[in-house]
Parts: sequence; C-alpha cells; structure tokens
Amino acid sequence: MYEWGEGGRCKLLHMDNTKNLDDYLAGLGISGADESLVPSPPQAGPPGGTGAAPLRAAPGTLTPHETLEQFLSGVIARVDPELTLTVRQGDGALEADIQGAQAARLSGRDGRVLGAVEVLAYAALSRQGHTEVRVRIDAGGFRKRHAENLSRVAERLAVQVAKTGEPHEMQPMPPADRRVFHLALQDHPLVQTESVGEGAARRLVILPRTTPVQGDADTAH
Repeated sequence: MYEWGEGGRCKLLHMDNTKNLDDYLAGLGISGADESLVPSPPQAGPPGGTGAAPLRAAPGTLTPHETLEQFLSGVIARVDPELTLTVRQGDGALEADIQGAQAARLSGRDGRVLGAVEVLAYAALSRQGHTEVRVRIDAGGFRKRHAENLSRVAERLAVQVAKTGEPHEMQPMPPADRRVFHLALQDHPLVQTESVGEGAARRLVILPRTTPVQGDADTAH
C-alpha cells in the first residue's frame, strides 16, 4: 500500500518485519517449512506394501495447473474450507483466483501475505520440475484493487512531475507494481517512466517526457 508523506513524497507501506509475516502465516496454519502443502516424491514403505507411507506425486507427474491447484487447495483447507478456487492459464502465467468471505485473510492488509503464498506456490511448482512457470494469485479481488490504487498514485505523481519538471523516484517495489505504473503512464503526453537499479533495489522513476508517445512502447521493465 502507498501513502503520501511530507513534501508530497509517496512511500510504500509494509508489515513491520518478516517475523510479523511469519507469525501471521503460522496463525493461518501455513508455514514455508510445512512440506505437506508441497507435492513431494513418493516415499517407499516396508517390503510387501504393508504399512506403506501415503504416496505423493513424483516430480513431473503433475502438470503446472494440477500442482498449483493442489497446493492452493491445501492452503484453503487450512484457512477456510468454504473458500473457492479457480485456476486458469492467463497471459503468460497461471492465474489463481480465491474468493469467499474469508479471502481477505490470504491477502493481508498490504498484500505481503499473498506474496508469501506465491513464493510457497513457486516452491511447489519447482518440486514438480516446473521452474519456468509464472504464477499470479489473487484473493478477494485484492490485486485488482491494488492495481487501481497504483494507477491513481501514478496519475497524481504525473501531475506533480509535469508541474515541477523534477523527476520523482519511487521506493523499490515488486516488478508487478512497476508494470502498473509503466502501463498507466505509457501514453501520458508530459511524463514517462523508467526503471533503475538491480534486483530488490530496482526502482521506478517518473520524469518529464523526452521521447514521443508510442502506443506500442515496451512496458515490461
């Protein structure tokens, strides 16, 4: 989430620290160390099959769609069995949508819980050998509301930059958030966007436009 600070600066809000996030996930019955949520190879039981351990999916036997669905179904069972799950192939990524009265518990106030669930989902996919699959998970429409909020922030900052002629550098943010800014302002007549920095320190900058508006501009930064 974003709020306005002194001098019109926009700052990104986070949970206090990683421990708070871990505690929250633990309160939901979800843990990064809990392998029961991650499809695993089959474990052999005693000879003859008596007392054999329950089999889990061997690597490569589940499709990415099945892996994500199985993982999220396990998460939902721990949070609220009444939640509904839809998984579909979207534009360049597997998209999962979780709906229900308690869906907000999986997004958290600022979306970091949802981000943590995505990290665990990638672990589940990796265990099945699906290391190149991209995932987008939404719960209770949080992603849509978040994108709309970012677009409003982008428009407000664009007015500020156009008025002052001074670039505005954002705090580091996830690639998905930077993309919302790029898309929101790609056709703005007075400002443009660029990303600077590397890795977790990569930041978005809004600056006065120096290049013509191009409808097909590359926005994947």
